Amino acid sequence: MASTQAFAVGALLIVSFLHLVRCDIIVGSTPLNSGTFDKIVPRFKAVLVKFDQMYPYGEEHDEFKKVASSGQVQEELLIAEVNVDDIAEQEQNKELAERYKAKKDDFPVYKLFLQGRTEPIDYTGNKKSSDEIIRFIVAESGLWLGLPGCMEEFDQLAKSFFKATGDEQKAVYEKVQTAAAAITDEKKKLSADVYVKTMQKILEKGKEFVQSELTRVDKLGKGKLSEKKKAQLKNRSNILMSFKHLLKDEL
Repeated sequence: MASTQAFAVGALLIVSFLHLVRCDIIVGSTPLNSGTFDKIVPRFKAVLVKFDQMYPYGEEHDEFKKVASSGQVQEELLIAEVNVDDIAEQEQNKELAERYKAKKDDFPVYKLFLQGRTEPIDYTGNKKSSDEIIRFIVAESGLWLGLPGCMEEFDQLAKSFFKATGDEQKAVYEKVQTAAAAITDEKKKLSADVYVKTMQKILEKGKEFVQSELTRVDKLGKGKLSEKKKAQLKNRSNILMSFKHLLKDEL
């Protein structure tokens, strides 16, 4: 009798847990299924899809929530999820997972769909780092997502900087210097200074400076440093990544 009651209580707890997970609405993420996938995905410039189990949880899922929240600032980006149930009676979205070779053993599987491309781009980085996932989206799509350290106003000025030539380019650089000098917030000022110094080096050494500096900064970030220094280098790397995308767009 006691064992029967214990089993019933255990079953009830499992059902309750699954119910809570099912109700876990992720802000910024759109659930897709086999009936809506092909109707919605082509409408956006970029769509990051997470293929996962029907009731995802844990650290990787928590990081996905951060990605979904960050994606809300970009109208041309959709963050979506396809939750797969492979129970014989249901098999919800299983055909979608098979279609895009998202294997259950690899869940969560991230794939980035870009408008105009027939095949998605696989994410092969750290699934427990929302920052890395966001950087992947930015790197492949060129969309602005406000990575840590980046400032939209200065990214726009950098865009103008690359479009200009000669004296016009120097004029944009001077405008960036003026804007940076007017900033009083310490963290924002550090970021603004990176924009200024990067443009200065580009004027002196050419556009090749961006990639060489990005490689150097990323290498430094892997060393034994304080958390504060690592964060500063990560911010600098993010800003350089923005410059790299602008160069890519120019080409």
